[in-house]
Amino acid sequence: MEYVYRFPVVRGIQAESEYYIAMVPLKMLAKLFPVEDEEFVLPEYRAQRKLNEARIPVISRYILENRDSYVFSALAASIDGEYRFEANKNNDETGILEVSMDAHFLINDGQHRKSAILAALKEDESLGKETISIVFYADKGLLRSQQIFTDLNKNAVKTSNSISELYDSRDEMAVITRNVVWNIDFLNTYTDKEKDILGKFSSSLFTLNTFYLANKTIVGRKQDKECEKFLLNYWILVVENMRQWQELLHKEITKVDLRENFIATQSIVIQALGRVGNYFYCNEIEPDDYLTHLNEINWSRNSKQWYLRAIGKNGRIITNKKAALLIANVIKGTIGIPLTEEEENAEVALAKILNE
Repeated sequence: MEYVYRFPVVRGIQAESEYYIAMVPLKMLAKLFPVEDEEFVLPEYRAQRKLNEARIPVISRYILENRDSYVFSALAASIDGEYRFEANKNNDETGILEVSMDAHFLINDGQHRKSAILAALKEDESLGKETISIVFYADKGLLRSQQIFTDLNKNAVKTSNSISELYDSRDEMAVITRNVVWNIDFLNTYTDKEKDILGKFSSSLFTLNTFYLANKTIVGRKQDKECEKFLLNYWILVVENMRQWQELLHKEITKVDLRENFIATQSIVIQALGRVGNYFYCNEIEPDDYLTHLNEINWSRNSKQWYLRAIGKNGRIITNKKAALLIANVIKGTIGIPLTEEEENAEVALAKILNE
């Protein structure tokens, strides 16, 4: 090999094969992984999925907006060409990986991260001195590269929205939602902060993501201490005036009864309460007196008022936006606040269906 790249690396063994981990300056990525147009290459002849261009600016913006705290996991790449590893004298697990400049590097995992980094470099050249780890494998043909991509991705588990919102300190609404839930004993006790979907026998009744979405509905994009104060007061009032929630709190009903016989803890009801909260927030109306009427609502699954609003023809909970709107209409009508034109039209449409 006449001309080579020289990477200080750590050598490891997996499945009886060597691999190497290097720290590579970000400015080197463009040279190692030149952009190749795969638009007309069939999937079966590519080593991984086609690049999703829409993801690039999102990841790039994440880097640029969090210059002092962004984090990336390692890229994985196969070396198609000549290379050799020269171990250090005192430690044969570290050394120099020499790769021919005629070799090609094929990304097995991390193509979107790489492309986003290149896009960010165009706006901030100082990023070039920072590094990212790359795991190098020996290229053993297209089938092996496709298998590496599959193995790295199919076993990856996407984090739930709830746990992301539990840990995210950059998303102001996530921070506000955590604070609200933590400061209301009932919600803190019965809100699962890790899962987005609760099992039949879960000890929780709500998910953190459910309240996160409802809070976004209530306050929109405005996220500050004032909206946090409003949200805390709003959900305290909701808890105090949801009859079945209070019955559970005072051990007059069990969680099983609450889940099976009432819709009061369903995610779609929380979203409907989010629509109601938006009315108070946007119109700067104190909700205290209005929300006392929540305890007048019959949340029983068998109540006819929920048919085709919250309960479908098959007897299951409806979970779309239309259901949230129609449930909110019942709440608004009960507590004495007006419907919007959209909500009135939805009532007319529902009445026609019910009268057919």
